[in-house]
Amino acid sequence: MTRSPRWILLAVLAVVLSVTVGVVASSGKSHSSSDDTKAGTTSTPSHEGSGRSGDKGGGGHGKAGSVFTIPGDTVFPEGIALDKRGPGKTIFVSSTTDGTIFKGSTKAKALAPFAPGGADGRASATGLTVDRGRLFVSGAATGKAFVLSTKDGSTLKVLDSKPTSADTFINDVTAAGGFAYFTDSRQPVILRASTSGAAVGDMERWLDLTGTVFAYQDGFNANGIVSYEDGRVLVVVQSNTGKLFRVDTQSKAVSEIDLGGKTLTQGDGLVAHGHKLYVVRNTGEIVEVRLRNGERRGEIRKTVTSPLFAFPTTAARDGGRLLVVNSQFDKRAAGQPPVLPFTVVSVKKP
Repeated sequence: MTRSPRWILLAVLAVVLSVTVGVVASSGKSHSSSDDTKAGTTSTPSHEGSGRSGDKGGGGHGKAGSVFTIPGDTVFPEGIALDKRGPGKTIFVSSTTDGTIFKGSTKAKALAPFAPGGADGRASATGLTVDRGRLFVSGAATGKAFVLSTKDGSTLKVLDSKPTSADTFINDVTAAGGFAYFTDSRQPVILRASTSGAAVGDMERWLDLTGTVFAYQDGFNANGIVSYEDGRVLVVVQSNTGKLFRVDTQSKAVSEIDLGGKTLTQGDGLVAHGHKLYVVRNTGEIVEVRLRNGERRGEIRKTVTSPLFAFPTTAARDGGRLLVVNSQFDKRAAGQPPVLPFTVVSVKKP
């Protein structure tokens, strides 16, 4: 059959258009990168040390899967606090190695040194919290805590726990109801300092846990601490047993939170949000606990793991995501070099 020149021309144009579209489609960028929520999927518990702290992600900008880098080869970070005041949001992260405090923006990709380690005896730093322009820093084995200015990192006050022995570890802190409360993982005591005035008060050994249901054992005991009901109730995790405890700050009554027979061993940092409690476990997961009956009962609801986790310790809530610190403590304990850079990663809340 004879084909007209016009028909042949149309056929050639169709072939060219098809090839062009195929090339464009195959060369386009995929949007399922590490900024995707794959890094925050709900799953069964992961194995310890399975996280990859070297994954780059996409930086800040409020996305799940974002990665914030921390400079330094031996940082081994632990605590995190988020300051939501002002036009932007500021991240603070602590170094256990020398007490350096790092600072960065949630819109940036990297943190930078803010308060140098060693200042005023701050040789190590763990848990952090922000309260009215002040950064409260737990001083780990120093037996002290430090109050820094969030503006310039200067030391406003050094708090001395006056431990009864050298075996002390000021681990975490929460501020609410006019007080900052601190845990000691080695000594059975909850410490506190007044924050209601213009100046922070001295640290006192506020609650002796000896003889209560919160029985100290070998290893790390009281660790993460958060407050509920405007500071009327404290919730504390005991890392070595995996138990949660409720402390009434008015009566000083201590009770174990009923988890239905379940435990959260290696529970570290805690994040409170409404009736929910997020427990960061060193095993490489974050567990959502639904608190009921005035924080007396808890139901384990969901678990989040991520390939970005590398021995996570603590977290801070930023809207619909959690900013999680990768400590790599397992590397240090094994005498292995860390995977650089050290990171804070974000995952979607459960």
